[in-house]
Amino acid sequence: MTDPIRLLLVDDQALVRGAMGALLELEDDLTVVAEAGDGAQAAERAREVGPDVCLMDIQMPGVDGIAATRLVREVSPATRVLVVTTFARPGYLRQALDAGASGFIAKDTPATDLAHAVRRVHQGLRVVDPALAEASLFEGANPLSEREQQVLRLSADGRAISRIAAEVFLSAGTVRNHLSSAIGKTGTENRAQAARTARDKGWI
Repeated sequence: MTDPIRLLLVDDQALVRGAMGALLELEDDLTVVAEAGDGAQAAERAREVGPDVCLMDIQMPGVDGIAATRLVREVSPATRVLVVTTFARPGYLRQALDAGASGFIAKDTPATDLAHAVRRVHQGLRVVDPALAEASLFEGANPLSEREQQVLRLSADGRAISRIAAEVFLSAGTVRNHLSSAIGKTGTENRAQAARTARDKGWI
């Protein structure tokens, strides 16, 4: 009998981790060896146990799932990352794959399909939710530059342009230019709408 596939579960909600773990442990060839509640913990656990597959949430406090995917792949290159998220958005899909994820599926995926996705990712295959893959093709790439993404993220809570400028070491005029460009690219009327649209599409 071959060794079971060793799993690391990463989600900021303990109940979600517990439910997912209980379902996956029903499979004879899968075993949960570690859990983490945020991205920083995920990297630590990956370094400690070297799991075969890491099931990664996206929206978590501190280090999010996209950044955590990069970290896990750096500290444990043999670990495959399967993103399992409520936020099934085309922009997130592209970011996750760019960060080194091998798969991207929604949390409402049936347990048997989730287990199958884990096995496929472990085999070195790529697994992407078909509907999301199609949406991603039609959505196109993220039109925002890195700077535009950065200032939009910082402006989402309504903070002053002068404060944003100080945080990113740019002049207030340059920050305004980046925000104006982002507003144009998102087809919105102000920076609050631009940030909301960009977040909904998974661009920031």
